[in-house]
Amino acid sequence: MKYVNLPDDMIRPLPFYLAMEEYIARNTDMPDEMFFMWQVRPTVIFGRNQVMEREVNMDFCRSRGIEVYRRKSGGGCVYADMDNVMFSYVSRCESPVAVTFSRYTSMVADMLRSLGLRAENTSRNDVLIDGRKVSGNAFYHIPGRSIVHGTMLFDTDVEVMTKAITPSRIKLDGRGVESVRSRVTTLREYFPDMDIEEFKAYARGYLCDGAVHLSASDVERIADLERGYHDDSWIAGRRSDGCAVKRIERRIEGVGCFSVAVATDSSHRISDVDITGDYLLTGDMDSLLVDRLKGVEYTPESVRGAMSDITIGNVVYGMTDEQLINILF
Repeated sequence: MKYVNLPDDMIRPLPFYLAMEEYIARNTDMPDEMFFMWQVRPTVIFGRNQVMEREVNMDFCRSRGIEVYRRKSGGGCVYADMDNVMFSYVSRCESPVAVTFSRYTSMVADMLRSLGLRAENTSRNDVLIDGRKVSGNAFYHIPGRSIVHGTMLFDTDVEVMTKAITPSRIKLDGRGVESVRSRVTTLREYFPDMDIEEFKAYARGYLCDGAVHLSASDVERIADLERGYHDDSWIAGRRSDGCAVKRIERRIEGVGCFSVAVATDSSHRISDVDITGDYLLTGDMDSLLVDRLKGVEYTPESVRGAMSDITIGNVVYGMTDEQLINILF
């Protein structure tokens, strides 16, 4: 795996690094596996399928100058600052994206274990130390490449993190606010004398066996891609309030939290479906699921029939067909 170097050490806004992932993924001259680390000033980043106002404490973020952006991967809302290291991994691989994702989180857990930590990767998207989350990850796919990115909590201000992010009610019902906080740890707890740059150098040396160097021209092209992440309509995203004939909220262990709005017409057929939440996508939700449900009679039997030729796990990571039926009804 090769490390991707920028031509300078400037600290840029978070969208630049998301665009950098896309750029190297779409550049066919790049090696098969690439990795880089980055840091940002206080920022909240939330998942492609989430509703911003439900997940982010916008008043708190505005008062503290915390920037807020949406990413193209699924998953939940995270907070990053200069004491947090962000990891990005891009792979050209024929394996399903979920397999690539598991391979990546295993590599991160192996790296932490090499430091003497009791680290493990979970079946969904976390890396844990002694049962507490130190890294949360998400992924998405473009033709020929898989992109995985995530946090590495080094010495993040956990108090600010918990105030900037507003977990959904169903998450809190299952865990409680204090329990959510107790699930998180930082590397500083285990290595009080380690400098963050020392850790970054160690991680790079463990995970990578060489480097590629981007040019000033590459940076200009990345900046062009970056503009889309700053667009207000992309950040705000779709709002499901207009599709609220029936709303269901569920949390499925190991899969994620779901807020589902189903609209039906006078014949009790589905006219629209909106599924938001912190789940991880392995396929295109609209083309593979939502579009085929439109016009279908709103009954479990009819929905099962409409889905008979697909496997929902190929759309939502870790989900079964029956779990989807349960959250729709």
